[in-house]
Order: sequence, then structure tokens, then C-alpha cells
Amino acid sequence: MLKMELFEILCGIGVTILALYYYLTSTFDFWKIRGVRGPQPIPGFGNVKDVMFNKTFMGDYLTKVYNAYKSEQIIGIFNGRTPVLIVKDPELIKNILIKDFTLFANRGLPTFKKAEPLSQHLFALRTKIWRPLRMKLSPVFTSGKLKGMISLISECSDHLIQYMERAVNGNEPIECRELTAKYTTDVIGSCAFGINMNALSNEDSEFRKMGRKVFNRSPDRMLRVKIRESFPWFYENVLGYVLPESDVTKFFTRVVVDTMNYRETNNITRNDFVDALRELRNHPDKLNEIDMTDSLLTSQAFVFFGAGFETSSTTISNALYELALHKNIQDKLREEIDKAYEKHSGDLKYENIKEMNYLDRVFKETLRKYPPATFLMRESTSNYTFDGTKVSVPKNQIVWIPIYAIHRDPHNYPKPDEFDPERFTEEAEQSRHPMVYLPFGDGPRKCIGARFAVYQTKFGLVKILRHYRIEACEKTPIPYVNDPKAFLLAPKDGIHLKLIKISRS
Repeated sequence: MLKMELFEILCGIGVTILALYYYLTSTFDFWKIRGVRGPQPIPGFGNVKDVMFNKTFMGDYLTKVYNAYKSEQIIGIFNGRTPVLIVKDPELIKNILIKDFTLFANRGLPTFKKAEPLSQHLFALRTKIWRPLRMKLSPVFTSGKLKGMISLISECSDHLIQYMERAVNGNEPIECRELTAKYTTDVIGSCAFGINMNALSNEDSEFRKMGRKVFNRSPDRMLRVKIRESFPWFYENVLGYVLPESDVTKFFTRVVVDTMNYRETNNITRNDFVDALRELRNHPDKLNEIDMTDSLLTSQAFVFFGAGFETSSTTISNALYELALHKNIQDKLREEIDKAYEKHSGDLKYENIKEMNYLDRVFKETLRKYPPATFLMRESTSNYTFDGTKVSVPKNQIVWIPIYAIHRDPHNYPKPDEFDPERFTEEAEQSRHPMVYLPFGDGPRKCIGARFAVYQTKFGLVKILRHYRIEACEKTPIPYVNDPKAFLLAPKDGIHLKLIKISRS
């Protein structure tokens, strides 16, 4: 009798293991059936085990796969058990982002109203809500509006130099990512929200603290991410009612709602991002019956703040890193900056920054080599067959466009590991396919704040290089190693550089 019970238990365990194995591998013939090549997946992990365990940065992994299948236009991998299509071919990318945009209008990211109220932002929202919101918020980022913000950006860049006067101490290296993050935090606060965030003047700035928390990779945060990815229904419909609101959610909701209410009460108009949100709240009828909740409105401010300060500060610090390693490029750029200062009596405006061709090349080459978002995500809205292939994918198919790998493909950019601003002369740019340079994406879902990001980054670089020489030191990361734990591209141990004050008579 005992042997029979033991046999039944063992059989039950065996059946459970087989059922679990079948579940974990049941999708693994997805790409083989469609004739798409790709690496062999592992049950439970697919092809991203090292990424899941923070051993490899996702941008590095996708580059490895990209290079392993050089002759392929598309590659099939698995994120866990979910089939993901990596698209390499520029023409197919153009179809996805532009020509057939309506068939790939979503990014395939979930939103969680209960568990993560601030996930309801433009970056993740599906077409029905994204489209009208994008249309209403886009006017905030026109060139005309940006011209009106330049004086505020310039003022923040002056505060940056004042802060550096205190922070730069002899030959001691400075961690540039934190330095530049304080600057971009203040710029966004001033230009988009009409708030003095005090990140440069106050070491205890609450906005800077919250900015760090947005991209925090603490164990409890990563556990939430794993649960969210593996069990989305449970995460939203069970944990969403149990988990307390995060500090970040409470803080941003309070700040955005209080700012809107204060302006409403005191009849204040600034024609900035907050006023655009006020307009949406006061006239919800213009948005096809979308429920304009406080969390939906705050989500838009939250993503602009988070993405805006982090991507631009990373770009400034990466540019400083390369300029420290390439003195000739730094000197040439400083010469252009000095000439612009002399020509315009030190009062640089929107048009003056726009005229600085070499600055533009350095900026573009920085984003070529170090795109903050290393891949784009899209999701098909219907069945789709890729032009010139026999490959068809079903509705809701996840597609990744590996920007980092494309930017470092020697076919697109010879000697891609070298930093060479001459890749972005007008002639050189015209010689390349437009889809091999995608730091801001492209098409209707291109980064809404791209123009703003360009100018806050350029202004910061101009002011720093006008007043300081940048040099490498013993703590400078050579070579540059990507942080495997980072969501956006970042160096493993920060960027430490020596900043040497330039004496001007």
C-alpha cells in the first residue's frame, strides 16, 4: 500500500514537471515554423538568461545576436517563452516605424492603473489613448515654444557653472553623470513645470532624490519587475490592491496636482507642460471620452521628467568622456564655442546654438555611439507579412529594433568603436540610410521631447566647455563598460573626469 502511494506521488510529481516543461517550451517552435533563424532558447529563460540575472546589458546581448546572424534581415529570439522578432534591415525598419506605422502603432508595454499608476504615460499607452494625448501635448515642444525656453535653459546652465565653481576642487575627479543629472533636473523643472527644483543649489533636493529612485535597481524593485513581467494579471488585480503606493508615485502626483490647482486658483498661465495638462483636465470632452484622472495626467509629467533628465544627462556625460579622450576634438569644439561667444557678445540664443555645426556633429556622434535607449519596441496590431520575405507574424507580435547594434555595425559606420564627429557632415549623412541612426526613434512615435533634449544638452556642453578643460584621470573608465543592471545605457561605475578651470582675462 505504501509503495503504491509513493508511486502515485512520484507519478504526480513527474506529470507536474512534464506539464511545466511543456508550458515553458510550447512556444519554442514559433520561429522555426516561420523559417526565421535564431539562437536556441532555454526553458524558463528563453534567450535572455544572462540579462535576467543582470550579468549582461540588454544592448550588449542584442548586439551579440545581431552580429552572430550577419546575413539575416530578421532574427527570432525568446524573452522567456514570448517570441520576439529582432528586425535588422533598414527598409523593414522604415516600414515598421513609418510606412506601415498603423500596423505597429503600439509599443507592447502594459500599463497598470492600480499597481503602477504612473505607468499610464505616452511611452506605454496604446493607440486609442496615445494618439489624442500626443496631439494635445505636441504643441508644447514646437521650435517656437523652445525659443521661449532658451533663456530659462541658459539660466540653468549658468547655475551649473556656479555649482561647478564650488564642486571642482583642484585635481580631484568629478563624477559627471551626477553633475549633469542635477543640471537637467533643474532645466526640466524650470521649463516644463515652472518649478525651481534646486538640484544644483540643494544637496537634499527632493526632485533629485526622486530622480534617482525612478531608475533605482534595488532588489525589491527588481522583484516587482519580475512579478510584473511574469504574472501581469496577478500583479495588477491582486497586488495592485495590496501594495502601497511608492514614494515616487505619491510625490509626483502631489506636485503635479498641487501645481495645477495653484495656477488655477491664482490665474497663472505659463503655456508650458503643466498648462497643457491643465487644459486636458479642464476640457476632457476634447479627448473622446478619455477619463482624465489625476494619475493619467501625472503620468505624462512623470515620464517627461524621468526620461528627459536621465537621457540628456547621460548624453552630456558621455560627450565629456569622449572629449576627454580626444583632445583634438575638444579643442576644435571649444574654438567654435569661443567664436560664437565673441560673435554674439556672450549672449547665445536658439539660432546661435543651431548654427554651431561642429557641436551638432559631436552631439550626434555621441548619440550614435551611446544611444540611451538601446532598442525600440513595437507590437503588431494585425497579422503582417514583411516586404520581400515570406515571414508572416500574427497580431500582437513583439518586435525589437536594436538601435545600439545598428549604430555599431561597421557596415553602417566603419570603425564603429572610434569617436568621429565627421560621420555627421551633411555629405556623410546623405550617404547613409536614414534608418541606421535612431537615437530618438522615428515616425509618429518618435520621442516627443527630442528637440527639447537636443538644446538642453547642447547648452550644457557649451557652458561646461567654455569654462573647463576636460581630462581623463586614473578613475576614468577605460574601456567604457556598460552597466548590466541598467535599464538605459550607463557606464558600470560612473564617469569620473578631471575638470580644469580655464582662466580668461
